Amino acid sequence: MLYEPIEPQQVAKKDKRNWIYSLFVVMLLGTWAYIIYDKSTTTHSKEQLQVQVNAIDSSKAELRVEFNATSARLDSLTGKHIQLIDKLADKNKTIQHLKNNIVALLQQRNTTATQLLQAKKMIDELNEKVNDLYNELALLQSKNQALTLANEQLNNDKAHLQDTLSKTVAFNNYITNEASTLHASNFSIEALKLRNNGKEKMITIAKKADILRINFDLDENRIAPSGEKELYICIINPDGVIVSSGNTILTKKEGVKPYTIKVVVQYEQGKTVTVNLNWRNNEDYQPGDYTIMVYQNGYKIGQGSILLKKSSLFG
Repeated sequence: MLYEPIEPQQVAKKDKRNWIYSLFVVMLLGTWAYIIYDKSTTTHSKEQLQVQVNAIDSSKAELRVEFNATSARLDSLTGKHIQLIDKLADKNKTIQHLKNNIVALLQQRNTTATQLLQAKKMIDELNEKVNDLYNELALLQSKNQALTLANEQLNNDKAHLQDTLSKTVAFNNYITNEASTLHASNFSIEALKLRNNGKEKMITIAKKADILRINFDLDENRIAPSGEKELYICIINPDGVIVSSGNTILTKKEGVKPYTIKVVVQYEQGKTVTVNLNWRNNEDYQPGDYTIMVYQNGYKIGQGSILLKKSSLFG
């Protein structure tokens, strides 16, 4: 058997190759270890990112719920107080602008935590403004109720004043129409025959009478003002018919009534005034009673009568 000695160069060459192989194996193992670590780290990062996304989505949903609740409260306020809200138009405009900004922010798909924090601050601000609006509306409503009560009181006072005025007008009408209405008394009625020489002769025979002289007093009245007074004289013939040319007056109790003549007298307050007038009949006088009624302010204020007789056999 032959023994061939190994040369040192061959040994060194073999050791060098083993060292290279070992280094390659180590590098390969390191590469796999890095790949496995990197994959694990990436998976963990994705999991953490997903947790963050889920947390953002959850916060976003909570903010939507809070925002919707605030919006519903605002809508309820504006709906109930639509008339009062007009008085706070500037504040309402600011609130609507803030709502629009919040809606735009919450509708974004890739919302960041910073944006959510901004939305949270804006919703808190919205809540404060809605609370202020609620308080101001409550104050306005209170003032409105006070004004309503004041208006009711004014209406009651107005009604009371109108009632008082009506009563005053009624009383004035009473003063004008009743209390100031005069009263006629002391009637003296004569039938006269007029002679050619101008002298007058009092008679009682109907066919001889030319005129009726009517005298009466207007009694003193301390309420009736001084001035001209219109008197309406109704002369009723023995047949019960008022002698009239068609003129009428409206009386308080008898309605429309024809009258014979109208007389205007000058009256002085608180004094008795005597009225004298002559009436000539356009037809022959008839035997019987002639009644004279005097009206003023629509009221009959007095009456008198005269009896005219038939002529005797001898004249």
